[in-house]
Amino acid sequence: MLCVRFRGTMDAWDPLFLDSLAARGFEVLTFDYSGLGQSTGERTYSPASLARDAIDLVVGLKLGKVVMGGWSVGGMAAQIVLAKAPQLVSHAVLIATTPPGPLVKPGEPLFYTLARRENDFEDFVTLFFEPADPASRAAAERSARRLAERTDDVSPAVPFEWAGQQLGDGPQNPVFPADAVLHALKSTSVPVLHLGADHDIVFPVENWYALNGQLPTLHLVTLPRTGHGPQLEYPEASASHIAAFVGSDEQAAP
Repeated sequence: MLCVRFRGTMDAWDPLFLDSLAARGFEVLTFDYSGLGQSTGERTYSPASLARDAIDLVVGLKLGKVVMGGWSVGGMAAQIVLAKAPQLVSHAVLIATTPPGPLVKPGEPLFYTLARRENDFEDFVTLFFEPADPASRAAAERSARRLAERTDDVSPAVPFEWAGQQLGDGPQNPVFPADAVLHALKSTSVPVLHLGADHDIVFPVENWYALNGQLPTLHLVTLPRTGHGPQLEYPEASASHIAAFVGSDEQAAP
């Protein structure tokens, strides 16, 4: 199950990333949060509410234990699911997100500018890739083409005016002040993977490395010359990393 990013809908997931997960044996479930995209209900970006959506979906569909994944704010939601309903989670896959608690490196103010306006291709590159790198820019062009391929039954975009109002004025520290979640990460037996980027302007990966000695089940994979969407630039490699993480017998939670 994949919880999507800020301002994202089901259609923000790169089709090649989803197909690559499916090709490696996963049944992949994406969804729109309450009140966003094609979902009804009250819209909010409270991570606790987003986590409740995910929990309700797992329980309602009688899925049992799932690999709980989340990108950006969806990664915060996934961590809350792990803390509140660990019986539903076999593995946690966190993509370009922030850990709870104080940070050693805050995000960049540029994100808050981009988050409050309608985004063009250059914004897409700046947010999710490494704009100074030609190979990363080429990967952005390929990902954008794949994302544009679906034209039927596309989820409505999240209104950027409303979304921008949900943010503060600039980088916060902590972004995610959840002591219970940090405690859960420090005591869980559930394997946790963070798949990050070397230049994430929103949630710097350095904050996960700072916790590396404190989180007993944490695995860290950092992909080069990319930004807040490592699975957009490296869809097949990201799926391979996730499959190897989930498929290792040594990592299986009791």
